[in-house]
Amino acid sequence: MADGGLIGLYPGTFDPITNGHLDIIGRAAQLCSKLVIGVARNAGKGPLFPTAERVEMVRAEIAPIAERTGTEIDVQAFDSLLIAFAQQVSAQVIVRGLRAVSDFDYEFQMAGMNARLDQRIETIFLMASERHQFISSRFVKEIAQLGGDISSFVPKLTLERTLRRVGRP
Repeated sequence: MADGGLIGLYPGTFDPITNGHLDIIGRAAQLCSKLVIGVARNAGKGPLFPTAERVEMVRAEIAPIAERTGTEIDVQAFDSLLIAFAQQVSAQVIVRGLRAVSDFDYEFQMAGMNARLDQRIETIFLMASERHQFISSRFVKEIAQLGGDISSFVPKLTLERTLRRVGRP
């Protein structure tokens, strides 16, 4: 855990939360004294889970990380401009995970825009661990809907809820 009370914000849709997200959260929690997980409402993406359920799933899945790291981790839904939400929660850094070079282009542009909107808030990038680099919520949903095995991509609670949501036992 970082000295000095660093407050981080890790935003995402988390539809559903994956093992890749949990990896980034665990590593970010080691850098921050407080980490806010911002669950974006983002109706434009056509979420599988309603916002309240995504918040609930994230809270359940991150509890062991908070306990293990001793970091205060708060989960909140938001539907505002990311930088406005970062200001609202007093974040000093926005944490973003990178899986591949293709993520970098988008994230680089977003970090630049956020810096122009508020230069006091830094963006830090954490590379996905090798075993999680290919995982995305979009692929997890698609695989689940088409009958594939997603058990190695998501934690147990999320697995059960995702399978129920797509009409699988």
